[in-house]
Amino acid sequence: MPSSASPSPPRARLRPLIAAAAVCLFSFAAFWVAQRVARVNMLDVMVYRAEAETLRAGADLYAMRATSADLAMTYPPFAAVLFLPLTLVGVPLMRTLSTAGNLVLVVALVQLSLQLVRPALAAPARRADLWRTTLWIAAVVVWSEPVWTTLRYGQINLLVTVAVLWDLTRREGSRWAGVGIGLATAVKLTPGLFVVLLLAAGLLLWRRDRAMNQWLRTALTATGTFLAVTLAMVVALPADSRTFWTRTLFETGRVGHAEETANQSLSGVLARLMHTDAPGLWWLAAAVLLGGAAMVLAVRAAVLGDRAAAVVATAFTALMVSPISWSHHWVWCVPLLILLYDRTTRAWPVTIAVGLVFASFALWWVPHDPGRPELDQNAGQMLLSAVYPLTALAVFAGYALSVRRSRREGAPVVAPREPVAVRAPQAVAKE
Repeated sequence: MPSSASPSPPRARLRPLIAAAAVCLFSFAAFWVAQRVARVNMLDVMVYRAEAETLRAGADLYAMRATSADLAMTYPPFAAVLFLPLTLVGVPLMRTLSTAGNLVLVVALVQLSLQLVRPALAAPARRADLWRTTLWIAAVVVWSEPVWTTLRYGQINLLVTVAVLWDLTRREGSRWAGVGIGLATAVKLTPGLFVVLLLAAGLLLWRRDRAMNQWLRTALTATGTFLAVTLAMVVALPADSRTFWTRTLFETGRVGHAEETANQSLSGVLARLMHTDAPGLWWLAAAVLLGGAAMVLAVRAAVLGDRAAAVVATAFTALMVSPISWSHHWVWCVPLLILLYDRTTRAWPVTIAVGLVFASFALWWVPHDPGRPELDQNAGQMLLSAVYPLTALAVFAGYALSVRRSRREGAPVVAPREPVAVRAPQAVAKE
């Protein structure tokens, strides 16, 4: 006779986790089907493969052109070494593995973002909560424009972001913290701004305490890793290294036109505003002013112990001041959304509003064909094609105002809320 007893407590606790896993799996499967229906070209992973094949053939990496778009290599030589495994399988399998790997990285990105915002969730006793929340959030953010476009092109943004967050969520005293940022910088350079954050915060804390600290230790490890990898490439690939560090590094036009709507940096906004592909000194002045102010906020947050705000502020500063920040580089919207929900008083309205920005695909609502129509945008089109930078500016302004208000009132800058958690059906919403 079947037992009518209620499920045992361990079994009952597993149900929300199983439900979250099922929803996440269904969302990922639907995402995979949607990408196949959309006939995504995965252009960038094809370029990565061509770079690795060029390296294996001993040819000039920076003379290479790949795909029908005639794309060139823009990363340091180490990237081509990283891409060598792509040549070990056929193209169809490579595309499948790239998509599957990026979906796994979406889960890793969400989990590390949660650990960054709420370190307590990483405790062994909270592992079930961490995984349940991770899977619910991953099921949603996979549909955001930056993530969709990253998988559409087969880009490495998720890998770079996860490498940085892995370092910045290590336990105090970890010997490996810094390796991820060093390797990411050796591949793409822009993560190097995190070294600036780590070094500035570390030196300020050292000056105050006269003792080695985790920020400084991580900065030194990241710098050492970057230099070791870069020097190894100079020895192994001297001609390609010389070409990159003396010429290719300064050819920003090699990446693409600054005014393209996909370019969501200050440079792109100014190029479209000025109807030119070379905003020049205007971009440099704006980048220095905004970048300097934003990094002051980031370093201050780090010194005060607000690691999450410091990391997110640094990431968005890098996206804003870089000459080219394609929309798929903005996968940092994931930790931003988690941080906003955790820190803002009216959590859901603010988080949903910002989330809709990154889920709306609004920047693609303007003309963006190869004829370069972005050079002739009207005011409404300029606003749509600047949606990510404008959102970032709003976030920076909001954080700066909260810092000022807290300083005036003598209250802590950070007003912690309960740990982030997502409600499963018939489960607790917040822990």
